[in-house]
This record gives sequence, structure tokens and C-alpha cells, in this order.
Amino acid sequence: MSTFSKIFLFRGAGGRHYSAAAQTQLREILGTQLAGIKEAGTFKAERIITSSQSTQITVQGSEKRILNFCANNYLGLANNPEIVEYSRTLLEKYGAGLSSVRFICGTQDIHKQLEQKIAQFHGREDTILYASCFDANAGIFEAILTPEDAVFSDELNHASIIDGIRLCKAKKQRYKHRDLADLERQLRESDGRLKLIATDGVFSMDGNIAPLARIVELAKKYDALVFVDECHATGFFGATGRGTEEYDNVMGEVDIINSTLGKALGGASGGYTTGPTELISFLRQKSRPYLFSNTLPPAVVAVGLKVMDMLLASSELTQRVQSNTQRFRTAMTKAGFTIAGENHPICPVMLGDARLASTFADEMLTRGIYVIGFSYPVVPQGKARIRVQISAAHTEAEIDQAIGAFIEVGRSLKVIQ
Repeated sequence: MSTFSKIFLFRGAGGRHYSAAAQTQLREILGTQLAGIKEAGTFKAERIITSSQSTQITVQGSEKRILNFCANNYLGLANNPEIVEYSRTLLEKYGAGLSSVRFICGTQDIHKQLEQKIAQFHGREDTILYASCFDANAGIFEAILTPEDAVFSDELNHASIIDGIRLCKAKKQRYKHRDLADLERQLRESDGRLKLIATDGVFSMDGNIAPLARIVELAKKYDALVFVDECHATGFFGATGRGTEEYDNVMGEVDIINSTLGKALGGASGGYTTGPTELISFLRQKSRPYLFSNTLPPAVVAVGLKVMDMLLASSELTQRVQSNTQRFRTAMTKAGFTIAGENHPICPVMLGDARLASTFADEMLTRGIYVIGFSYPVVPQGKARIRVQISAAHTEAEIDQAIGAFIEVGRSLKVIQ
């Protein structure tokens, strides 16, 4: 057999390397698992949006506009004309991207400006930008914690916190969800050099809130640090949008805040850590996702800059999303639905059964309301729900339309009477 023939058989007609037997085995294994996911009613199909992200969108296969109640677009800024125009301006001035990590040739003046404005917004000393908050969470624990240290994580923390903690060599403790007695017991028994309590500020599946003031008290009592992921709080939660520490009246007492630019703050991309100068400087030297990932592109930085300017100037949008949230939660509870969480724009409509949640979401779409059913493994088995997310951009009429559709579908599927 010629050398060419051997290469052709190994690489295939399409030029791709593969092992036929191994690939067949992979397809069979994954195909069986996919069939099981579909049979369980937990398969997650992706609906294709054909418009900009907004409270009214269009989806593939239909030109009819539908109301969107499942985006993290809490302040309604994802397609804000002023932000889009500013992003276009910086795109033209600074280019499409940097083709570099930050420490080589990937830092422009706008990156430093955004880091300074984020620090100002949170009342912190400095900030470091990442490609996402998942990267920020992946990059902090491994960098700052050693085998001599201990980290204490809420059992329902976001996957990115869990994965980030797995990467570090510290002693790992998991305390029961928002259970301060369990947390205190673990802190009391710990001999860690540094003790770091890690929690979400707002837990994204349930819309409930970390008891941050009491966590801060325990941290002071046991000489521990507090880390909070504020992805579902920054910009819209608390009186002026400063997040969970503002909501729980402990402004400035959290040691480390990680958050995102990809939700309320324009919806583009990017994440960050904000805190003490020494911490941020150390992360620039040691945080692997920062050191080995391309810098944020100028158009994305522009979104963050403009949103920060807006939030530093006014809390109007923050107050509007809070008012809209109260309207939805009050009416849905009165109608007989069980709404999990606290007074937060994440409003989980609890249904229990995975297949029911999927059917319910499909029925809502036929009535012009775009929501998604969440089920295992995203949430625990038996805890399936429709997670509604309220935006400052929703009008009262749009909220009332969604409530009406929920009531109609809820009665038809015998969820409510």
C-alpha cells in the first residue's frame, strides 16, 4: 500500500484524523445517553432567535414577535441604542480585537478605564477583567489558596464556583445551603491558615439570597474572608444596584466580589474580580484564565464602559426592575402559583415534574410568551420549574400579558384551579 493510501485511510476523505472503531463506539455511547435524556423529558433544545435580545424578539420559523421572559437582560440594556452606538464608535477606533493576552500586547487604555469604573461602582480598590465570570471563578481559588488554607462553599453555588474550587489545593468544605449553623461548625473546626467563605449572592435557579450580613459576622468571628459571586445582582439588586451587600446592609464588608458584564451590564460578555489592590495585582501574575486568554475586544469593553457611566449617574433602571418584579410576583402568587425565591427578578414558577415544565413552556410559546422549563440536572430532581426573569424594559402591559398566559396554561394543565 502506498504512503498516500495509508494517509488517506487514516485521515479519511474529508482530511480529518479519526479512528473508525473508536468513533463508532463514541457515537453509540453518547447516542444512548442522549436517548435517555430525551426519554426523561430533560433534553434542552435551543430555540433560534432571529432578532436582537430584547423584551420582544423573533424566533426562527416565525416573523411574529414574542415576549421574552427568560433572559438575564435585567436592565434591558442588551440592545440599548446609545450603548450600541458607543460600541460601534470604539470598534472603529480600536479595532475588532487585540490578538493577544493582556500582559503581552492586549491592554488598551479602555481596558484600564473599565477596570477603574467597576472598582468605583463597587467601592473597591482595583479590578481585573476576564473573558467571563466563569473564567474569573476558575482563576481565583487556585491562584490564592494553598494546601494550608481552607475554603467553605455553599452546596448550591454556581457550577463555575464549584469547578474553580476543584482546581485549588486548599481543604475543601461544603456547607448546607444558607445553613449558618453548619458553616459556623466548619469554621470553628478548621485549622486553615486562610479561611475563605465562598457563596453566590443570589442563587440563580431559586432566586433566593445569601444571608450575607450573618456570613460577614461569622467571618469576623473566625477571622475568615468572604467571597461573593454577584452575577445575578450587580447593577439591579439593592437600592442602587450595588448587589447583595447593599441589599443586606453590609456595603464594603465583602472581601472579594466576582461578577459579570454579560447579564444586567449590557449582556455582551466579560467578567471580573474586584477587591484589594494586592489581590488584583497577584491575580495578574498568577491567574491562569487571565494569563492565557485573549483580552476582551474593544466593542465589548465599550458596552461595559457605557453601562457603568449610566449606573454611576442614575438608579432609575434599578428601581424599575424592582417595581416590575413586585408586580409579577404578587399577581402570580394571588393566582395560586408557587413562586420560589425572594423579592428578586428571578421568579421560579415551581412545577415539580420535568415533562410538565417542558410542556408548560411550549404552551406559553403558542401564546406569545417565551419562557424555558428547567429540570434535572440543572435543578434537583422533582424541582422542575419555569424560571421567569423580569426586566426593567418590560412594560406593565407586557407583564400582565405574561401573567394572563400563565393563568390560562396553568388551568389547562391543572397546575392551578
